[in-house]
Amino acid sequence: MGICASSEQLEHVHETDESIVYVKDEQGRGDREMKNGARKVASLFSQRGKKGPNQDSVILCQGFGMEDGVFCGVFDGHGRCGQFISKLVRDYLPFMILSHRNALLLAAADDDDVDDAAFSDDAARSSSTDSSGNSSPQPSASASAQMLEEWRQACANAFAAMDGELKLQPNLDCAFSGTTAVCAIKQGRDLIIANLGDSRAVLATMSDTGYLQAVQLTVDHKPSVPEEAARIKRSGGRVFGLKDEPGVMRVWLPGENSPGLAMARSLGDMRLKRHGVISAPEVTSRRVTGADLFMVLATDGVWDVLSNEEVVSIVCATPRKQHASKAVVEAAVQRWRAKFPTSRVDDCSAVCLFLHDHTLGTAAAASAAAAAAAARKARRAAAATPPAS
Repeated sequence: MGICASSEQLEHVHETDESIVYVKDEQGRGDREMKNGARKVASLFSQRGKKGPNQDSVILCQGFGMEDGVFCGVFDGHGRCGQFISKLVRDYLPFMILSHRNALLLAAADDDDVDDAAFSDDAARSSSTDSSGNSSPQPSASASAQMLEEWRQACANAFAAMDGELKLQPNLDCAFSGTTAVCAIKQGRDLIIANLGDSRAVLATMSDTGYLQAVQLTVDHKPSVPEEAARIKRSGGRVFGLKDEPGVMRVWLPGENSPGLAMARSLGDMRLKRHGVISAPEVTSRRVTGADLFMVLATDGVWDVLSNEEVVSIVCATPRKQHASKAVVEAAVQRWRAKFPTSRVDDCSAVCLFLHDHTLGTAAAASAAAAAAAARKARRAAAATPPAS
């Protein structure tokens, strides 16, 4: 059912600039209908910083893997050819993940002795009631686990294949250029997150006590992470920070002070692949519950200046969900200017994927409740404090 393909086959709808792509679904809906449909499930925004061309890219694919399936991804390029690499990966990686998943399905079908009728009976026995009160078939626990494992393997295979494809591009120098990738695949109630580099995915969910929480779903693959640094050093690479930014660990070649890559995993950066920088994504999964509201994928231009909690709060405070990612990016740009007035603002991009139709209303109510609780707590603290003499 998926419809992601190569850039020649994709039908794109551009918004803001060429960094953003909406992929039309199999139903052949028009651009306006597609954009309106996309906005019901996600918000995308990308803004160029002050360092040159925008090297960030974002994408949303609907009808991915199943009728209501969704793929969204954020890619942050770096190096001289970073803008081209991030867009190439954006256009090809979703298709490659889907292709590898389909190949795994075909291989499993060849080895599977269970006929379709047995599977249908299994699905019917595990039917459940959806939010509208209708009975809908759900996969059994074993079938769901197998499905998630297939997506994990498909992501791992596709990332490796994508890295190999970059090597074969005749006019693209990937020696010291590359991109991060953080992707989310939603299949029914299942979320699969594949992450590579220092972009990040954060989930907004309601706690048991009714408070909004920000849950980080990915690990930033920085050279400062002990496991990442150990792998790089075992392969002959070097990890250290510059004198003017000692807190920022970077990856260097064994015999020369270059390139100073600020991440431990990436697609591209071929000269560093022999020295511990890898293209293997970290793939995790999560079952979406009624408490889960939305997730935010964003590049490090956002996370370098805004906390997970701040980003979740910004989305909650945005009245219209289609403006949520723009609000996050604009807040990040404003914080960059305030926090680093002498530095050039980084490219900033975000995707907000809404997990339920009522997400924004619920989140806004939760945000208001949390604000009211904080105000009551502040009033109590003020009342308990004796007046100054």
